[in-house]
Amino acid sequence: MIDIFKDKTKLAEAFCEELLLLSANRDKVFLALSGGSTPKIVFQTLVKDYKSKINWNKIHLFWGDERCVPPDDEESNFGMTKKFLLDSISIPEENIHRIRGENNPDAEAKRYSEEIVKYVPLKKGIPSFDIVMLGIGEDGHTASIFPNQMQLLNSDNFCEVAVHPQSGQKRVTLTGRVINNAKEVIFLVTGKNKSQIIKKILVKKSRKFPAEFIQPVEGNLKYFIDSEASELLGKE
Repeated sequence: MIDIFKDKTKLAEAFCEELLLLSANRDKVFLALSGGSTPKIVFQTLVKDYKSKINWNKIHLFWGDERCVPPDDEESNFGMTKKFLLDSISIPEENIHRIRGENNPDAEAKRYSEEIVKYVPLKKGIPSFDIVMLGIGEDGHTASIFPNQMQLLNSDNFCEVAVHPQSGQKRVTLTGRVINNAKEVIFLVTGKNKSQIIKKILVKKSRKFPAEFIQPVEGNLKYFIDSEASELLGKE
């Protein structure tokens, strides 16, 4: 399903409504977050309009990926979430399951896999999140699965260590099998700089980019796209 919104504020509101509806109908909600600028707007909207509407005791927060930096580093996905969401809502500390970016990457990928299995229900032996929030990079990467590391889509492990192709920075990421076992995957895509990659993925279907291989086995796949990112859809 592809939903196009006039701006990123409307897009953020739509995601918040999805979470509100889910939390109203479930005893527990297992949500994997992404980093980047678009989730920041979602977090700000949650704080502004939804912090008293959602029962945060039900929500268990995980991350789809994390840079291997301490939580107070400006590049930390957890740090961004803490600043724009966690510091402003009443969520139990035990419901926050962060990737410890300051740890040894290989050891942390193993530890985080074990933590996911401890909390997230399994389906056919693989963790099944209620929602996985994802972004798309201009190079077509999603989570921290980059085009030169396509093997992470099919890894038998639930988490792996990825390496940013330009900076060499290590990251811990969910693998494709876990993402594709979610009940719902929602791509949040905003900005004119994403219009080319969105066209390549949704129109040309080149099968070159990791994001193209995200297709939940039994769940729903949704693209929430703002008008700027969607401007090349329908054009030759």
